[in-house]
Amino acid sequence: MKPVIFGLSGPVLTADERAFFAEARPAGYILFKRNVVDRAQLRALTDALRDLEARDDVAILVDQEGGRVARLGPPEWPSFPAGPAFDALYERAPISAIEAARANATALGLMLAEVGITVDCLPLLDVARPETTEAITSRAYGHEPMRVAAMGRATLEGLAAGGVVGVVKHMPGHGRAIVDTHHHLPTVTATDAELEDDIAPFRALAGAPMGMTSHIVFEAWDRDLPATLSPTVIEQVIRGRIGFDGLLMTDDIDMKALSGTPGEKAAASIAAGCDVVLDCWARMDEMVEIAGRLGDITPIGRARLDRAMASVAAPEGDFAALIEKRDALLALAAV
Repeated sequence: MKPVIFGLSGPVLTADERAFFAEARPAGYILFKRNVVDRAQLRALTDALRDLEARDDVAILVDQEGGRVARLGPPEWPSFPAGPAFDALYERAPISAIEAARANATALGLMLAEVGITVDCLPLLDVARPETTEAITSRAYGHEPMRVAAMGRATLEGLAAGGVVGVVKHMPGHGRAIVDTHHHLPTVTATDAELEDDIAPFRALAGAPMGMTSHIVFEAWDRDLPATLSPTVIEQVIRGRIGFDGLLMTDDIDMKALSGTPGEKAAASIAAGCDVVLDCWARMDEMVEIAGRLGDITPIGRARLDRAMASVAAPEGDFAALIEKRDALLALAAV
């Protein structure tokens, strides 16, 4: 098994993809809007991936946060709110906000499990600040570390109840970035002491099954390399001070925050201590390069993947009732 999660080019597996994936045996797959038409099509696609791997516990990921980041949407699926909606409720009624976040995540899990998706890249544990890039503030749970941790925990629990694995992101924190890593490499100049606020939510949820890195340079820890490529940040901060021992994946290595060829970036990420690489765009030449540069997943990486996927339980809950509960609670923010 290669330590990489690949994207797919369209709503069905192509012959080339089927042959390549059968040989490369990636650790998982990630889906985007280009892969989604309706329930029947999406379930057929995820079933095809399970058939290809000849196992049921394949990691099939999606970014389904709500708000601007949603790969499944109307008219086939309902819209979901993003983090700021729960943050607004927390200002008035913290316990209600936590319950709303849990109900929302359980409904999300049920919706994804129905179509065979097993991993949702949620929750964000990034602590928002006045200067934070809008790419994060439009999605984050707020500006207080423990508030973010509380709603992040409720979201992880809700996703698990709905039958999918959650992914905490973006380790060790994206809240101080003032530019979008899709386009630029941010540099954070905060001191080690100041960064305690950023890592606090991740430390509180250190037992999460999966986590995702950030493509950000933290000068207090490594002046030269972004977290994704930094052995210092991964081993001393993420694995050490935070205490995270789940499966650690990169954010999408195609983002412009990182430089080099896809294979170079993938190899450097694994060498730095990431368990798996996330490569989203399904460009066959790039996937071939990445697979050629990577060896097999490490034994500890495979154990972390297996442990995370074993945490998937049978979905429980009534979708309509959960949505009704969430909406009733969120309405309290406007009272």
